[in-house]
Amino acid sequence: MSRTVQTFDLASGVKIPWLGWGNGSGQARNVPVQAGLIALKAGIRHVDTAQNYLNEGAVGETVANSGLSKDEIFVTSKLPVNEVRPAVQESIKKLGFIPDLFLIHSPHVAALADLKKTWQVLEEMKDAGELKEIGVSNFRPQDLEVVLDGAKYQPAVNQIEYHPYTLAHLEPVLAIQAKHGILTESFGPLTPLLRHPTGGPVKPVLTKIAKRVTESNPSLPIPVDEVVVLLLWTRAMGVVAVTASGNEERIKLLAEISYLPENILTKEEVQEITSVGKTVHFRHYREHMEKDFALPDLPDGTT
Repeated sequence: MSRTVQTFDLASGVKIPWLGWGNGSGQARNVPVQAGLIALKAGIRHVDTAQNYLNEGAVGETVANSGLSKDEIFVTSKLPVNEVRPAVQESIKKLGFIPDLFLIHSPHVAALADLKKTWQVLEEMKDAGELKEIGVSNFRPQDLEVVLDGAKYQPAVNQIEYHPYTLAHLEPVLAIQAKHGILTESFGPLTPLLRHPTGGPVKPVLTKIAKRVTESNPSLPIPVDEVVVLLLWTRAMGVVAVTASGNEERIKLLAEISYLPENILTKEEVQEITSVGKTVHFRHYREHMEKDFALPDLPDGTT
């Protein structure tokens, strides 16, 4: 029996699978073709890459050898430089197709005063059919305001480090995105479990919820642990989750999670994770979002 991955709608109506496999770090970056084929064969239908990862060609090879139509796979790539047209053309050449979504990888690819020009070139390429959906990554409030001022197309997404421990800091960003219909994509969604020294105050909450879900849903195809709950919380928040792995069993687990039905978590459980997360500020990838963007006066949850 065929299965369907839940999707979110971009402002244009284009659908993006809620869980994506990324190949930008760890073993996923080291064996992108092998891991990518495992992901697609397991049922993942969303692949996230970037020029900086140096594996766009591997993504193209993976898609070509997957046995799937490209139309079945949503692919994102990202721009790391301000020489927009040649960089985009290079990405398309390596991939072998126009990516479904193309992002400015960081606002620091250009001076703030020049960021609008970079966005305008992407808009022109979209108008010409050279790109499909366009968006941004690691954009702070001031960066979003620059590209939105007079924009023909709003960014389809802003891909940022998003998890319970960044919520307090991200409030101004999320407010702008809600106002303009910009979808949030999360990289590092599992940071509280994988990178925080202790897991912080949200970890026991995740453990408690995992136990409740397991006892209430004995027919689920996979065991529910803290990782599953945290990813389902991300989905419940209306946020796309992108997570990297090169481990075959873990990739297959991610694929199973991506097909889990809606409403496994209760509204109260989603709110508890959110509320507890907002008592802490902890970010792993600090080079983009913590410059010229005031941090909340919160503990990091390590003690």
